[in-house]
Amino acid sequence: PRRAAGTTRARGIHVGLVRTRPSAPPRARRSKIIRRRRVHRRVEASSYASSVLRRSRPEHYNPTTTHPAGTMTGTTNAEAAYCEEGGYCNYGWNEVLTHMSPYGWGYYGIGLGLGCSVVGAAWGIWLTGSALTGAAVKAPRIRSKNLISVIFCEATAIYGVILAIILLTKVQTKDLADTLPADWENDQFYFAGYAVFSSGLSVGLTNLASGISVGIAGSSCALADAQDPSLFVKILIVEIFASALSIFGIIVGIIQSNNADFPTE
Repeated sequence: PRRAAGTTRARGIHVGLVRTRPSAPPRARRSKIIRRRRVHRRVEASSYASSVLRRSRPEHYNPTTTHPAGTMTGTTNAEAAYCEEGGYCNYGWNEVLTHMSPYGWGYYGIGLGLGCSVVGAAWGIWLTGSALTGAAVKAPRIRSKNLISVIFCEATAIYGVILAIILLTKVQTKDLADTLPADWENDQFYFAGYAVFSSGLSVGLTNLASGISVGIAGSSCALADAQDPSLFVKILIVEIFASALSIFGIIVGIIQSNNADFPTE
């Protein structure tokens, strides 16, 4: 048959009565195959997870069962009923936070308080020491009196150590059996854990900010003193105010942990 004129299309070319489609490039075909394989893998993974969940549920598990409010903190309805029947209590962060041991909360707070305080002190000493060493090359007279900036940075770590020792005396344990007694003071138990944790976190964050602030002010003091000795006392006042932030934090932290008494009987 005679070839028709003007029959070119965006998706192919008409040659007489037969339309031919241009084949896809190898890269496009490869990407299509990869996408299909990914979809199949997702479907297989979801089906496997659902089958495992069905096998792990107890026989009398009913997803429509309503759970009495207030009997299990942070969980309601079917999840709480399943959790009480021996299932995994990992439906969300609310269960993770409410099912942690108060002793764990206490030691996490102590670790955060001490760790953040040491990080703040180290960061401040790094900033102050590097600036002091560089400026002392041209002005050796600043080496002695600018060491007070390093002392202010080290004080933040000392505050963290002091609070960690105080909080460790709060965490009192006893030889407990596998199950707690029926008259165990759970409210006081969890309050003590949360109080120690919040106290350590408060002091750690304030010491971290104070250490960095003192370090930046101390490095500026060293550079300014190298150029003009009359600026030393003026910038030293700024360092004193920056160091006072950690004192505020440790005062509030001690007040927070005053009533944190773990039950021992």
